[in-house]
Amino acid sequence: MSAKKPDLRIVLCSPRGFCAGVVRAIDTVERALTIYGAPVYVRHEIVHNKYVVDSLKTKGAIFVEELAEIPDDTNAPVVFSAHGVPKSVPAEAKSRNFFSLDATCPLVTKVHREAAIHFKRGREILLIGHSHHPEVVGTLGQLPPGAVTLIETAEDAKTFTPKDPDNLAFVTQTTLSIDDTAEIVSLLKERFPNVNGPHKEDICYATTNRQLAVKKVAPVVDALIVVGAPNSSNSQRLREVAEREGCRIAVLAQRASDIDWERFEGIRSLGITAGASAPEVIVEEIMGAFAERYELHVETVSAAEENEFFPLPRSLRPDAAAAE
Repeated sequence: MSAKKPDLRIVLCSPRGFCAGVVRAIDTVERALTIYGAPVYVRHEIVHNKYVVDSLKTKGAIFVEELAEIPDDTNAPVVFSAHGVPKSVPAEAKSRNFFSLDATCPLVTKVHREAAIHFKRGREILLIGHSHHPEVVGTLGQLPPGAVTLIETAEDAKTFTPKDPDNLAFVTQTTLSIDDTAEIVSLLKERFPNVNGPHKEDICYATTNRQLAVKKVAPVVDALIVVGAPNSSNSQRLREVAEREGCRIAVLAQRASDIDWERFEGIRSLGITAGASAPEVIVEEIMGAFAERYELHVETVSAAEENEFFPLPRSLRPDAAAAE
């Protein structure tokens, strides 16, 4: 007779997983494949998740880092990823007569617009974010070189010297830690009381809600798994939030096969969340792996209701064909 499995309380964070911007980006690639057939070229990972990227590859998507990798004579659609791109990218696509589809998240586009307005008004612009992240590269690339200064840390906020402290504005990456960003913003406002900020937070609703759910769950579980990729900013922030809230074991996992079982020995409760680009099927896969070893008792802790929806790029909507 097999030994009885130990009990494990699983606390699912809600909301978790795909946000509206990610759904829109994936649907853009899938709809383009349906309408135009393979291949569809995608510049950069459409979202930062290997499972999603691999499944789109099997359907005929070809991922490239730069447009230079795409043959000149192609009629295939070229999709820009959810993270947004510098202005030079659509300009290059146009000069090479590519049919491009922009899957940039509308909340990232909002940040691009804010930066452009500040620039038009002659303000010096600060971008709070992580260098080399594609979203930051895209936002910096909306304006001429030198127009935007990147602020990555509280230390940067303390040491930055503006040309004119009364003619300053800031925008932020959409996937940052709420707490870290609040600290940087308050430092900037303390030093430069007249700094112009966004009317509404630049950190997107999905990042905020997922972090709030982790804040509720992390203090009451022995361990927490964030389903997400190492290069996913919002997933990494979720792991950091869990650690900050006192969760001893907070790890990132892309698949069930990533789990180091020794680290979870002796736990009685486990929180699970997923970054905004991680599909629910992997949450289920990880729960299945724990179910083989434990008797699961599952509950959900919710921090917010989400019902956001972003329509597809116009040329992919069903009514587009009729309108042409």
